[in-house]
Amino acid sequence: MASASDTVVTRFAPSPTGFLHIGNARTGLFSWLYARHCGGETLLRIEDTDKVRSTQEAIDVIHDGLAWLGLDFDGEVYYQSQFEVRHAEVANELLARGAAYRCYLTPEELAARREKAREERKPFRIESEWRDRGESDWPADEPYVIRLKAPREGETVIEDLVQGRVAVKNEELDDFVLLRSDGSPTYMLAVVVDDHDMGVTHIVRGDDHLNNAFRQLAIIRAMGWPEPRYAHVPLIHGPDGAKLSKRHGALGVHDYRDMGILPEAMLNYLLRLGWGHGDREEFTKEEAIEVFDLSGVGKSPSRFDMKKLLNLNGHYIRLADDARLAALVAERIGPEADVALLTEAMPALKTRAKDLNELAAGAAFLFKQRPLTLDEAAEKLLTDDARALLATISDRLSAEQDWTSEALERNLKALAEDLELGLGKLAQPLRAALTGQTTSPGIFDVLVLLGRDESLARIEAQART
Repeated sequence: MASASDTVVTRFAPSPTGFLHIGNARTGLFSWLYARHCGGETLLRIEDTDKVRSTQEAIDVIHDGLAWLGLDFDGEVYYQSQFEVRHAEVANELLARGAAYRCYLTPEELAARREKAREERKPFRIESEWRDRGESDWPADEPYVIRLKAPREGETVIEDLVQGRVAVKNEELDDFVLLRSDGSPTYMLAVVVDDHDMGVTHIVRGDDHLNNAFRQLAIIRAMGWPEPRYAHVPLIHGPDGAKLSKRHGALGVHDYRDMGILPEAMLNYLLRLGWGHGDREEFTKEEAIEVFDLSGVGKSPSRFDMKKLLNLNGHYIRLADDARLAALVAERIGPEADVALLTEAMPALKTRAKDLNELAAGAAFLFKQRPLTLDEAAEKLLTDDARALLATISDRLSAEQDWTSEALERNLKALAEDLELGLGKLAQPLRAALTGQTTSPGIFDVLVLLGRDESLARIEAQART
């Protein structure tokens, strides 16, 4: 798909060899936002050329993760494996132009040269005697690869939209393989051809691809194609400053969804991870589109901070529609969950929760069956004295007909004064009896949500144990 020269076209090109990594998702988000901000197009390409590791399940995970984040793409999804014939066609065109050559060096010869360079403590670079030999010298029926004739003199300069001016001496570039001996294209060739054929004008990707850009530019220039603008985004590091890896915890977008992170919180967090707009921290997707620019992306790696993500998630939970939260929480509780009751309870439940799983755990008391199973802390709290106090509370509340939080609060405060106790001394055993836990929403909210009959039955059950 080609585009008008003045239209910004970006792409997101994940490999379906596992989960959708949050680092890739952030790069995809930046690419998506830049195109949307510029009124351009953003395309999705699945780089599925690794036939062994690429699976339909992984492709589905990518689509699912992007949909969860709310990132939509223009046009049809482009699958790289469908265009191998086109990739090979370009390799052969480069060969015909004299910009590439057939290389008949065997794997054994290459291994010997690599070992020699290692012994001499020199960087290994391909110096193929086939570089300047013509068709008349080609052996018959011998396997070969097609290599690019990388430039040997001068330097290649990239004016990167994130990194600034970056230059590499051409003598450092090697004659890399374009087409393998089995006729399959390498990644280095395929990605260049795909970007050109898709009309990509701006390539936003991780800075681990910066070295690739110089090699890919050599292909682009040999073909006489328009050069894209590059923006190489620094990688995400863990709290210890090392590259984000499994030892730092969850890496996949789906992991954070399962942990109870809301998509708008994840999107906002990834946006602010390495990008800034003044001191502002919170952005809706629409607000981000309005203000996003690559000039706001920093040059240094950013550090993933789970505590900050959870705090942001708690903020978005408190802003979220109660019916929506109730539906999400009901999925985590199970078939016994009553969505209508959860919706009613949500204003009280969501005030402190930092994720949906915590919210579900806090709401589970609503659907417990008597006799309640107490957790260890609640069991420890309900001493003989506490159970005697519950009996007194039960007698007092049984006479209460106005089952509202205001009336219940007045009643229990009066009881606390009569007993010369602080209200907390009543609330603690009451919470344990009502919920089976020592943490819950406000105790008067709990009483109202459970209703008069169920509340009194739960209190009575623990008071008489």
